[in-house]
Amino acid sequence: MTYEIPAPMLAKSVPEVPDPDRVEGGLSYEPKWDGFRGLVSWDGEGVEIGSRGAKPLTRYFPELVDAFSRLLPEPCLLDGEVVVPRGAPGAQRLDWESLTQRIHPAASRVTMLSETTPAMFIAFDLLARGDRDLQNAPFAERRAQLVELLAGVPHPIHVTRTTTDADLARRWLHEFEGAGLDGVVAKPLAQPYAPNKRTMFKIKHARTADVVALGYRVHKSGAGVGSLLVGLYDAEGRLHNVGAVSAWTDKRRLELIDELAPLVQTGEDGAALTGAGEKSRFSAADRDSSFVKLRPERVLEVRYDQLEGMRFRHTVQFERWRPDREPASCTFEQLESVSAYDVGAVLL
Repeated sequence: MTYEIPAPMLAKSVPEVPDPDRVEGGLSYEPKWDGFRGLVSWDGEGVEIGSRGAKPLTRYFPELVDAFSRLLPEPCLLDGEVVVPRGAPGAQRLDWESLTQRIHPAASRVTMLSETTPAMFIAFDLLARGDRDLQNAPFAERRAQLVELLAGVPHPIHVTRTTTDADLARRWLHEFEGAGLDGVVAKPLAQPYAPNKRTMFKIKHARTADVVALGYRVHKSGAGVGSLLVGLYDAEGRLHNVGAVSAWTDKRRLELIDELAPLVQTGEDGAALTGAGEKSRFSAADRDSSFVKLRPERVLEVRYDQLEGMRFRHTVQFERWRPDREPASCTFEQLESVSAYDVGAVLL
């Protein structure tokens, strides 16, 4: 028996937890796990873990491959999230940095990391069970079969919790953030699985912060500002690069070049000074990460969802310039702190 791994069903962002009557048949709410989307195929002999993109995840998580082959009670096709928890029991939270480090070309390092930072799998949908394709079944049925299938299956395989109580989901949105989760997802109970379609709703945390413009990257077209690097000061007065703002229109990219020109740092020869930026492990090897340095004199307000270590978890969104703010006031202290919450308390 062979399962064809489909494209995952997606979610569209909404600003708040929707009421159950937003869609016919009502909604089911669940935590939004912050990890790698994984569609797991177990045909009774081999395991494959497909990602949201084109990159298979199977080779990077040998401990999960072993767990699926040993623990799954029958052939199935699961949809869920691969996550890495860190910390002592009772005080665990998801660790995005440890998760991203698991994607490594060296087999020896993959093996080592599978032992030092083992992953777990959070299942939230069941697309096939035995010889039955469940994708056309309503989510309510798929969920019931998922719970039945994985009842009693031990760590590292888990089933996400759900509720039909919108008020409880709103509470989860705030409480579970302390465990490193990303928000809440609302799924139509009566709808079938819809590969590559945004039929679910996601509600993520969003906040604002005042940051300092410290440099920019030229757009890949060669004209205008592609992204604006932003920073925050620590308690000792050191300025740290914490992320970037992008998604400018073509017109705005060109305007920013002129607006930021007076802030460009130059050398003795009058040429703009540049720095080397950080590269993502998912970036192309030949991607230019250099940036033009700016004097840290201009403040802007941005929207962000999470801080991971000393960097914003995702690209931030521009809100407005803040000429009323002094750069030195843009510190990490202004960021909203999140009360700790144990990952174990989120699991069923």
